[in-house]
Amino acid sequence: MHESERHRLILSVLQEKPVATVREIVELTGSSEATVRRDISALHKSNRLRKMRGGAEALHTPAIGLQGRPFSFNKSVNVDKKRAIARCAVELCDDGDDIIINGGTTTFQMVHYLANRRMQVFTNSFPIAEHLLTHSKNTVVLPGGTVYREQNIILSPFENDGSKHFSARKMFMGAQAVSPLGIMEVDPLIVQAEEKLISQAEELIVLVDSSKFERRSSLILCGLDQVSRIVTDDEISDAARRMIEQAGVELVVASVGKSTGRAGANGTNAA
Repeated sequence: MHESERHRLILSVLQEKPVATVREIVELTGSSEATVRRDISALHKSNRLRKMRGGAEALHTPAIGLQGRPFSFNKSVNVDKKRAIARCAVELCDDGDDIIINGGTTTFQMVHYLANRRMQVFTNSFPIAEHLLTHSKNTVVLPGGTVYREQNIILSPFENDGSKHFSARKMFMGAQAVSPLGIMEVDPLIVQAEEKLISQAEELIVLVDSSKFERRSSLILCGLDQVSRIVTDDEISDAARRMIEQAGVELVVASVGKSTGRAGANGTNAA
């Protein structure tokens, strides 16, 4: 395929969705990864798209849908960290628990460690629900609402989406960012849906990789005082540890590629 044809194809893909990965473009064009990366760099320099790690982003995102990168892109980022975090999260559960798992690429990794568990799981995530139904004996409950394809989640602005009838011991959720202001997200509809779910759980547990402490967002979902535990990876900075300690939140640190350990609110590892 000629260079100009590849460029048109890449830009065409970004008309349909805000982000395209290098792997997706390689499959569409039949070109090598090196060639695709050169194409993305050239289009970035000509200000026709925005180059990003692992792919390309449209300069002008359509107004419809939710803000934030698609599930298909995010699920390939920091996978080892997300799996280690998810393993620690599932270790906090007991068989028979009723839990809520909010949609996200870190919470999705919990499905692998839930395969041999028996719990009742309420989730607004299609990938989580499908995997648990196919590969586990957990009971799965879904809310009503609109399906947002890019994020693979079900959201509703209405109260009668079914979530208010589910009571959970624990709720597990990811976040766009964690700061002294609290847990932060990027879309108002996501904030509205998560607020409803938080009110249905006895304990809120936030799963975020260490990069989320360096980010910021414009919307505050809740303060740190509403969070019982934060589960993250062992690259968390000292500043982030101090922030969590000062907020009185329990910190659980997952060692990537090693045995996991729990850290108390003072940020020191414990067996």
